[in-house]
Amino acid sequence: MRKYDIFLGTLVLIMAAVGFLFFVNSDKPDSGMVKITVEGKLFGTYSLEKDKKIFINDTNYLMIKDGKADMLEADCPDKICVKQKPISKNKETIVCLPNKVIVEVTGTEDAELDAVTN
Repeated sequence: MRKYDIFLGTLVLIMAAVGFLFFVNSDKPDSGMVKITVEGKLFGTYSLEKDKKIFINDTNYLMIKDGKADMLEADCPDKICVKQKPISKNKETIVCLPNKVIVEVTGTEDAELDAVTN
């Protein structure tokens, strides 16, 4: 019985190591594009792979760094867009309603599902 215990323990450790490696690697952002629209018109499309500072119509300041897009400054009163977390996955958006600016990630793998219903 002792031999089977060692085998089972080794198997559990290997499975835990594989799960850990999958978890660590799944956190890396997918390469894709950021599409910026202002008042419904395309302002520009930028790669998430290249770090860049983008000034949007003297109202918003977007930073692309380490595969993520983050709104750093805005001249709107509530600054909700600045408080949002950086985006990097498909269909994630940052919206600045007062300035009519929408930043959306496109061209990456499918977005993660929040829930599945029947």
